[in-house]
Amino acid sequence: MLRHTTRALSGPRATFYVVSFVPLTGPATFRAGEPPREGVVEFSDARRTVALPIRAALPVLTKARSRDDLHPSVGLLSGAALLGMRLVAAGKFAPAAAGDGGPPSWRVSGLDADDEDRIEMLSRAQRDDERVVRDLIDAVVDAMPRQPPVEVPERRPVAPRGPTFEERLQSRLARHRRVEAGDLPHLVRLSLRVEADEEELIAGAVRLVPQAHDEQNPLHLCDLAVLWTHGSDEHGFGDRARTHATIALRAAADAWPVLDRLLELRVPDQIVLDTDELVSLLDEGVGALRERGVDVLWPRSLGRDLSATATLDRAAPSGAREEPLNEPLLGTESLFAFKWQVALHGDPLTEAEMDQLASSATPLMRLRGNWTVVDPAIVRKARKRLLRTVRPAEAVAAALTGVVQVGPQDAAQEQVIVGASLLQVRERLLTAATREPVEPPEALAATLRDYQRHGLTWLAELTSLGLGACLADDMGLGKTITLIALHLHRRERGATGPTLVVCPASLLGNWEDEVRRFAPGTPVVRFHGSARELEGAGDGFVLTTYGTMQRDAERLAEVAWDLVVADEAQHVKNPRTATSRALRSIPSRARVALTGTPVENNLTELWAILDWAIPGLLGSRNAFRKVWAGPIESGREPSKAKQFADLIGPFLLRRRKSDPGIAPELPAKTETDHRVGLTREQVVLYESFVRDIMERIERSDEDTRRGLVLKLLTGLKQICNHPAHFLKQSAVRLPGRSQKIDLLDELLGTVLAEDGAALVFTQYVAMARLLESHLARAGVPHQLLHGGTPVREREAMVRRFQGGEASVFLLSLKAGGTGLNLTRADHVIHVDRWWNPAVEEQATDRAYRIGQTRPVQVHRMITRGTIEERIAEMLGRKRALADAVLGRGEAALTELSNDELRELVTLRPEAADE
Repeated sequence: MLRHTTRALSGPRATFYVVSFVPLTGPATFRAGEPPREGVVEFSDARRTVALPIRAALPVLTKARSRDDLHPSVGLLSGAALLGMRLVAAGKFAPAAAGDGGPPSWRVSGLDADDEDRIEMLSRAQRDDERVVRDLIDAVVDAMPRQPPVEVPERRPVAPRGPTFEERLQSRLARHRRVEAGDLPHLVRLSLRVEADEEELIAGAVRLVPQAHDEQNPLHLCDLAVLWTHGSDEHGFGDRARTHATIALRAAADAWPVLDRLLELRVPDQIVLDTDELVSLLDEGVGALRERGVDVLWPRSLGRDLSATATLDRAAPSGAREEPLNEPLLGTESLFAFKWQVALHGDPLTEAEMDQLASSATPLMRLRGNWTVVDPAIVRKARKRLLRTVRPAEAVAAALTGVVQVGPQDAAQEQVIVGASLLQVRERLLTAATREPVEPPEALAATLRDYQRHGLTWLAELTSLGLGACLADDMGLGKTITLIALHLHRRERGATGPTLVVCPASLLGNWEDEVRRFAPGTPVVRFHGSARELEGAGDGFVLTTYGTMQRDAERLAEVAWDLVVADEAQHVKNPRTATSRALRSIPSRARVALTGTPVENNLTELWAILDWAIPGLLGSRNAFRKVWAGPIESGREPSKAKQFADLIGPFLLRRRKSDPGIAPELPAKTETDHRVGLTREQVVLYESFVRDIMERIERSDEDTRRGLVLKLLTGLKQICNHPAHFLKQSAVRLPGRSQKIDLLDELLGTVLAEDGAALVFTQYVAMARLLESHLARAGVPHQLLHGGTPVREREAMVRRFQGGEASVFLLSLKAGGTGLNLTRADHVIHVDRWWNPAVEEQATDRAYRIGQTRPVQVHRMITRGTIEERIAEMLGRKRALADAVLGRGEAALTELSNDELRELVTLRPEAADE
């Protein structure tokens, strides 16, 4: 890191330069030296570190006190520097004891109890080491009295010797003590000193003594009684100080009305607080007075070191034996409890002491031989020690994050101490994906890759604890075989009951084939179509679709499932749909979500998947948006993303094909954007459609406008594809009217000449049918799969394509973009752009997956100067509008202003074909 070192500067301009040059919003560190005047203060931020010797640092630290954006560590050093300067002014320093011939130096000396209290309070207020404060004060004391050495040129006479340091110091102190009456301070602020003797403490009472402080020098103080009854020679304040003290006392009484009693006294020397008033001071007064700049100072003899911490451990039934750490610990019937644990000096109180604290009628009590001031909030926590009981998932979440929300949703989070049993669970979760892999089950008729064995080990560990998981490997990395291995592994460990797999209809055949191939002899039953029988499943697999599962959820819920698996789990990313609700209603010992895209659009989709797999881990949907998604997506709290990753990391395993060691056998993948122009016919259609719809949008109300914007976007993309697509023409010749068709012919000609195969994706079934008709006329072997293709026919299509019967596979993006294994293809062509690149990547992964042996070329068609090109540019540059599109697709564009929308859709000059 680049480090700047600045020599000591003098004068107002130099001071301003140093203060403006030094970063004060980042952390500051004091490096002690020997002698102390050699100490250095380092100021840092993200870009640089500035190291200043103590003399150069002093003007920076004293000027910094007026800033509101100081880093806490800078505030600590600033306070210590000011305190050191005041101690020098008070003459509280002396020569250091002679060392081993080292240079002479000065140290702070002659501190009284008040000085020690100020040092301790300064350290405690900043939660910092008291040693740092004392070392910095010594450095200030050693540096301040010294002047920079006079450089003496060689062979020149030395100037006559001036006054010694001690003589100069005594002269300054004498001038300081001879303050004229007109120079005495008048502006003051208040503090309240708490006092009590043994008898008062036994009676539950304390005395409150008001003090006045010089507003410019807080170390210059006196009791209000002295200010009222003595002259300026004794208290050192000006004549108007009493008036200002009265004004400050009235303001304090407005904040805490008990102080009205002081205003009623002729001399406001002190008041005695009874138990109720002391409770009021602790509960409300201290905070209210602090807001008015009035500190309440407690004597060291009255400890205020009681702290309450939330603890979390298993809530074992009364008289029940604690169960060993195994599946029942986190089973569905397990309960855990959040409780308050009170500690004194960090040492937890015993149950008897907690009972004593709970029954205390006064905030003053003797605890372990010493008097202690007890905050009423801590007493309430001791009385109601049990916060609430929670299910395992919430307990695990608290164990992983170390915090828990003990109040309503807007309450601050509390640190939590986790019990021994949950600490073991946390350790197992954190090491599940990296521990030594388990042996593959003997019944598995396949050899697992290393990363698949690690995935099996991770799934086995989580499901053995009764927890769910989300396996989010890239498409084509073998999630299906890993799940089959998990099923067999659990059977070897004694688990009983079938595994229910819920998947898109197009994947039923793939699941059935792979179960029969990799787990021969394992029963596999389809619960789909007219044959919806569960007999014969035994401890094997039952395969069903999301639609069938929704219709027969009650019947499926009656089965004692060992595992429920949601394949392509993004189908339930909306928890409010009937499909999601039905899936949640089916109980099982554990749940596993399989998906290549756990977050297609926003974090709430990830919440929906994980909340199904591990219910309660992330809280309610609204709480999740407030606590996690909102701060992370807005970037307001950078630490939240790290904390969220720590929370979900043990339950979400994500490996990509590009990760080192994951799929080294995969060939290269090349992606190319082909920019094409519009024909004259397309230009006319495009401009006319924009003009017509924009005029209607500008005249429409809000609800109508949204529909018109979506119509505009859809129509423009259809025009970019082909005029016949937009005009809903069929059985027409396509060449010559769209460059996309010409480019497709060229690409497919090359593919067929090289004996290759291609997947052609479009988001529109109508466009796919136009392409089907075009390829038929050209005599190109092809087939078309879309959402209406029956399940059996889909499976047959996959077999025909993989077997080489068709070289071109036309697919609608939604129906064919997930789940299919089409590794015969070495070219993937996207005729039109989707709004979310993750969906396009899923479609590409139909060909680019384990089993692919040839390099894969991905072709994306983009029409120049049109909305397609602008969306592509925004997606590529990750601009703000692109993020909105990625977040909510086309719907996000409905919120653009009319001018922004017109800018987005207006045709650029480069669009026309030249």
